[in-house]
Amino acid sequence: MACYAVIDTNVLVSALISKNRASPTVKVIEAVLDGRIIPLYHADIIAEYDAVLRRKKFHLQPDTISTFLSVFTQFGLEVFPTPTGEILVDQDDLVFYEVAMERQQDNAYLVTGNMKHYPVRKFIVTPAQMMEILDGKPAE
Repeated sequence: MACYAVIDTNVLVSALISKNRASPTVKVIEAVLDGRIIPLYHADIIAEYDAVLRRKKFHLQPDTISTFLSVFTQFGLEVFPTPTGEILVDQDDLVFYEVAMERQQDNAYLVTGNMKHYPVRKFIVTPAQMMEILDGKPAE
């Protein structure tokens, strides 16, 4: 069973630079690639992915970046969220939150490594929690 999720940029970056194939961030991206997670996105999210992934410090190849952006846009679902008026620690994260909020009727998740950047909500989960959900274990 596939689920919808917004993947925070930090999860994508961590997965792409990780040398640990068993890390939860890598597992989340593998779940996107194998169709267990349908990524939710907005043009602003794709633009952030593109800008951050192209930072020289990550040493990612342009082809790798293009492939991942294509996967997200080709197999994901573009969402045009209603503004929530929520004030976050980092307002650049608002689009991720609002996209997940917009698809709550589909039980969408927001997967992040920066839980402190978001309000406490059941749908905001860490990569490890997302994998537990996909594996049918209750999220803590």
